[in-house]
Amino acid sequence: MNRTKYLLAGITVLLIAGAAAGLARYKTIQRLGEPGVKTRPIPGSHNVEVVLPETVLDYTSKWINQSEIVTNTLPKDTCYGQRQYQAADQFTVTANVVLMGEDRASMHKPQFCLTGAGWTIDSTEVTSIPIQKPAPYDLSVIKLKLSGTFTQEGQPIRAGGVYVYWYVSDKNMSADPDGKKHMWSMARTLLTTGVLERWAYITFFAVCPPGQEDVTYERMKKLIAAAVPEFQLVHGQPPTLAHAN
Repeated sequence: MNRTKYLLAGITVLLIAGAAAGLARYKTIQRLGEPGVKTRPIPGSHNVEVVLPETVLDYTSKWINQSEIVTNTLPKDTCYGQRQYQAADQFTVTANVVLMGEDRASMHKPQFCLTGAGWTIDSTEVTSIPIQKPAPYDLSVIKLKLSGTFTQEGQPIRAGGVYVYWYVSDKNMSADPDGKKHMWSMARTLLTTGVLERWAYITFFAVCPPGQEDVTYERMKKLIAAAVPEFQLVHGQPPTLAHAN
């Protein structure tokens, strides 16, 4: 009995040691893949910034620096791009891209951040937005409807919100609310090729009066459809081909 126990313990130790050696080997041969979004170098830094279009449709925009809460929390090699788009009637949408480096901890689910900021997630839906360039395809996205009560000038204010997000690498896109699809793709590609897929987390967010979430989303769809071809390098199959599969 003791001999069997010691034999199993020895096998376990060997397996752990083998796994550790394998992981160490992959670490030495691992190389970071190309991003699925446009980037440009940041002078004096090893990081890059994601290039979002300055003008989309009739929207103007301004560059928004990432908050220190974000940059101090995520890995140092995480890269960003953030713009606030505003229409003539003051309708405002914030676009944000978080691009991972060699540390996969950059990729996170928005639910924790949103609830931490005081929002309640009222619904989660996987839907699609038609994109026309460079060829027609349906972009799968995750749409969250939000609500919350906030304080403005000492008074409680009720607000609604729409949060749209998805993930892209240089060859793939994912709209999996659990995040399992892109994590599995990352692990599989690393094990089979030694390449660590460089995923980006893309979000569009708009605040609106309670009850106006559907109208807000329709306006966001048009902005997203026009903006995506300007900064996202990967695109999907034409809808007819996708349906045939």
